[in-house]
Amino acid sequence: MPIENEPNGISRRSFLKQSVAGGASALVASEILSTKVSGQGKNSDAKKNSAATMIGVPFEPRERVRLGVIGVGGRGSSLLRDLLAVENVEIKAICDLVPEKVAHAQKAVTDAGQPEPKGFTNGEWDFKNLTQLDLDIVYIATPWNWHVPMAVNVMKNGKHAAVEVPACTTLDECWEVVHTSESTRKHCMILENCCYGETELMVLAMIKDGFFGQVTHAEGAYLHDLRSILTANESEGLWRRFPHMQRNGNLYPTHGLGPVAHYLDIHRGDRFDYMVSVSSPEASLSEYVKANFPESDPKRREKYICGDMNTSIIKTEKGRTILLQHDVVNPRPYSRLNSISGTKAAFADYPPRVFVDGQKSEEWQTVDVFSEKYVHPLWKTTGEMARKTGGHGGMDYVMNYRLMDCLKRGLSPDINVYDAAAWSAPTPLSEASVAAHGSPQKFPDFTRGHWNNSASSGFATT
Repeated sequence: MPIENEPNGISRRSFLKQSVAGGASALVASEILSTKVSGQGKNSDAKKNSAATMIGVPFEPRERVRLGVIGVGGRGSSLLRDLLAVENVEIKAICDLVPEKVAHAQKAVTDAGQPEPKGFTNGEWDFKNLTQLDLDIVYIATPWNWHVPMAVNVMKNGKHAAVEVPACTTLDECWEVVHTSESTRKHCMILENCCYGETELMVLAMIKDGFFGQVTHAEGAYLHDLRSILTANESEGLWRRFPHMQRNGNLYPTHGLGPVAHYLDIHRGDRFDYMVSVSSPEASLSEYVKANFPESDPKRREKYICGDMNTSIIKTEKGRTILLQHDVVNPRPYSRLNSISGTKAAFADYPPRVFVDGQKSEEWQTVDVFSEKYVHPLWKTTGEMARKTGGHGGMDYVMNYRLMDCLKRGLSPDINVYDAAAWSAPTPLSEASVAAHGSPQKFPDFTRGHWNNSASSGFATT
């Protein structure tokens, strides 16, 4: 396949070969994941003759879900394990560049008592043959720059797409998945597992019950020391470090932003209006590489430009504010912040705690006293199995169970293509704001005015 037909100008196979051969050099970094920030290309403007909105559009109900998976590395294999634990889900096809990974996934399926799924390992574009099969939905768990090309192909071949995070890396890509979903009438969901955490869904239930009063501010983040993963000679270390050489902004916004978006009814009564963003200097990843790799290692010649900490503030159409942060290179405890401020109470996570207006002490109190009343119905239904599977505390199973349940029952998805676009958009918008000394950047209205549509009301209660 000619190189100009590859997403972002480099093939996955050639990239992997160069990486494994001697570590990825700065030359490779200049090719992989190169992006246009502005989103002023062919897909950036809302089309006047676009198809009807996908907000509130239900799936066609079915007794069994026929599913394909593209990408069965660490994340794809974890998703597969959860899906195999959900009743009436048939894994029909597996695709990956590495034949051994496909064989391992096929064995997992047969060990679970299902027929062996068809395998696809014949190069970067063999996933197109998978999408020709008779499937209902395709999961995509590949490097970021392949998410949109794969999702678009899936939808154009009549299947729903479920895409790992972030769904998109540029504004052009955001518009492309929106237009494709609307024109094909197929959903494109972002697999944001953090929306399904036990704490996140409990807080959502408390908000809906009015516990916090009027919520005016929220905070979300991805603060996670990934230095060893970013610099590994396997798995995500083969690609995930390279955006740090190309972009300076929030590279991974959705884990913190997704739950907050549901707290604030984004696309269900409000929407993101604009954001400002600044980045700290880059230091930690460079120091880590210098301290842990010999002078002969090609990583020592890489130049990172992404600031250690990126801090953004989002203003919504209704005037509410969101603090959004990203730091994956400093030594620190894991946190997604996950906090809200309301007129009656406040919540802060890590550890989860609340403060209620009028309480005698100014100290936080544990959420345990409220958990029984506000445990979300999804966790009442699936909590035992979720904790048993263990993926990210059980949220992975709840996410997969819920999506499969929506497909089987003919419900609309909790997370739609407009969420996938808007939650991914902070990457290019933060990059543009940082480059312009923190100037405000407008969010496109991917819903084209349908963000206040009551047909998309968020998570169901049953």
